[in-house]
Amino acid sequence: MSPTLIAYSFLAGAILFEVIGTTFLVKSEEFTKVGPTLATVVLYAFSFYFLTKSLREIPLGIAYALWGGIGIVLTAVVGLVIFKQTIDAAAVVGIGLIVAGVVVLNLFSSSVG
Repeated sequence: MSPTLIAYSFLAGAILFEVIGTTFLVKSEEFTKVGPTLATVVLYAFSFYFLTKSLREIPLGIAYALWGGIGIVLTAVVGLVIFKQTIDAAAVVGIGLIVAGVVVLNLFSSSVG
């Protein structure tokens, strides 16, 4: 397996752990519930660990842009599906711009491995 593929696998794991950690953050009810609070801390720790592993091959700015952008989109989906939150048209446009940015970054940037 190529080092770049491994790095992107670590980045995908970092994104997944961050989104799940953020989901538990809501469930922690401002850190008043011990179980969800501990889950948040552990999941964020795994997320940052996996993010650091991805930095062996992926430049920091690119990795962080992907981690943040994809994490935002997935967290918005979690909010919609799990927490039944609603978003307005401006939020949809903003999230669409984030997705467009991630696509442009991956398709057209020579900085991406």
